[in-house]
Amino acid sequence: METSATSGPHPFPVRRDLAVRAAAGQRLLNDDRPLVALLDLDAVRETAQALHTAFAEAAAPGQPVLHAFAVKAGSLVPLLRLLNGMGIGCEVASPGELALARAAGVPGDHIVLDSPAKTVTELREALALGVALNVDNTQELDRLDTLLGPGPTDVRVGLRVNPQLGAGSIGAMSTATDTSKFGFALRDAGAREHVLRAYRDRPWLTRLHCHVGSQGMPLAQMAAGVRATYELAEEINTAAQRAHGRRQVETLDLGGGLPVNFASDEVTPTFRDYARLLRAEVPGLFDGRYGLVTEFGRSLTAKAGLVLARVEYTKTSGGRPIAITHAGAQIAVRTVFAPESWPIRVTAYDPAGRPRTGEPVRQDVAGPCCFAGDLVARDRPLPPLAAGDLAALLDTGAYYASTPFGYNSLPRPAVYGYTLTGGDANGDPGGTVSFTPLRRAQTLEEVVAESGGDC
Repeated sequence: METSATSGPHPFPVRRDLAVRAAAGQRLLNDDRPLVALLDLDAVRETAQALHTAFAEAAAPGQPVLHAFAVKAGSLVPLLRLLNGMGIGCEVASPGELALARAAGVPGDHIVLDSPAKTVTELREALALGVALNVDNTQELDRLDTLLGPGPTDVRVGLRVNPQLGAGSIGAMSTATDTSKFGFALRDAGAREHVLRAYRDRPWLTRLHCHVGSQGMPLAQMAAGVRATYELAEEINTAAQRAHGRRQVETLDLGGGLPVNFASDEVTPTFRDYARLLRAEVPGLFDGRYGLVTEFGRSLTAKAGLVLARVEYTKTSGGRPIAITHAGAQIAVRTVFAPESWPIRVTAYDPAGRPRTGEPVRQDVAGPCCFAGDLVARDRPLPPLAAGDLAALLDTGAYYASTPFGYNSLPRPAVYGYTLTGGDANGDPGGTVSFTPLRRAQTLEEVVAESGGDC
């Protein structure tokens, strides 16, 4: 099966309901820990396999393809370790993310460094580890000239280019606009010639990288960015063939993620959709002449996760029912501050973890943060929530638990992976849910230490 929503011994939504019931029964939430994040590890495995399969179907026999998970989407060492075991490396954008990848055992040749603000120390470390580098700008390229010196150099370095194809529906997530802070802007005056000259003068530049896709970007626009990058690589290689009798660009790094459907359990678009579109739009990409790298993040883990929060109180204000929960801006920062761009599904469970039923009532689902806009759902029709119930924030397996917001010094919640054994595809409750910690809950002592308690 291609989609995590329909594969495995149980359909994905059934596994989710069983996990919530097990979490309630095993008291993963209590008075000290009224918030927890859960990640369906089988769904992660299924999605990772779907990614491998989609590109294997499109690629030429033996064509090297490295899928590098964008660590910012899931900065949990056990998750990176799981993906590494499935042949998926890491795309990192900071010293911290590189440290996480190394802690997970990801080898240097399966890591790509994309930060736009790399220090000399970071560049040295990446070169020493054999990490692939995507150079963001001319000044960074000058630094590498100094670090590498003259003569033949065995490194994995390329330029990041911006084809300047415009924004998607979420401006803050659009990396290929005319004025984007990322990469070499190909349509600026003289920029393309500058890039071609950089490759001509540096035979050790053997890769080319673009990043067009992300949430809010249509697949056609993503494919156009890949096509522009491929055409530039062909131009570089034609010049190198004439001058030196060899091709220069060996690897194309197709950065950017696949959009995720946050409106339902359906997985759309799929990795197969994207790979087939690329094959149709850029057929030379898959003829075996280039190694390929992808940098998917959100699309690998979002559907596998949920955040489970206890309803602490309910009230009414101006005739609007409000459920006060423990999940707000500290874990759902994008949803709270940009709800139109990052809407989230919320489902209701009773204290025992059973799905709430009843005639839906329009209500707000609020978080614990001390400002009025801390709402994860506004005027949302849901079964009536009561104190002690559980509110589940769905499709939160990417970014939500791994990129917390330190507002009000609220402790970061524990993250548990879960697997299901036994039962059948009809949702037999005899199946057993097993939890494994992916991150411990932050203690108040750790909160104090993080805020300079030892200074």
